[in-house]
Amino acid sequence: MPDSSSILDQAINGSIETLRSLKTLEPEITRAAKLIADCLTNEKKLLICGNGGSASDSCHFATELVVRFVKDRRAYPAICLTGDGGLLTAAANDYGFDEIFARQVAAFGLPGDMLICLTTSGKSKNVKRALEEARSRKLKTIAFLGRDGGSTIGMADVDLPVRSDSTARIQEAHQLLLHVLCEAIESHLT
Repeated sequence: MPDSSSILDQAINGSIETLRSLKTLEPEITRAAKLIADCLTNEKKLLICGNGGSASDSCHFATELVVRFVKDRRAYPAICLTGDGGLLTAAANDYGFDEIFARQVAAFGLPGDMLICLTTSGKSKNVKRALEEARSRKLKTIAFLGRDGGSTIGMADVDLPVRSDSTARIQEAHQLLLHVLCEAIESHLT
């Protein structure tokens, strides 16, 4: 079994390398922050989704917007599409797992709203279907991706690909990017 200090060193070094690579995403982050701020100032809402760890990150991001990130401010409408177990299991049972997010986008998404998706592989069929549904309903879209972006790259208005082969490093980078967006949004909104 590897020494725990070497595992820690490898994780820290891998994380630093991945996080430094995010500097190349600065134009996309700026664009994403503006799209989100415009959506919210125009009294529209955010729909956020992902699977597994990305589902948890989706809930975390929605919470930061509804409650607060750093400063006290009004609540903003952000709905995590992974939060209702009854709705998810009914949609999966009746329409298939690939439709669990698209069905909710069809129910809750209105023109001018925004869908934010997270997928570390870029291959999640249910995220891809959600993006397709959002496009058909005239929602703006942002996709947090990993690896090479998979089959999802190019589907969103803004792609934020984290170029790593490690799911853990991708998730860490997604969490940092979500917090950066929170900071940027709060600096524009009251």
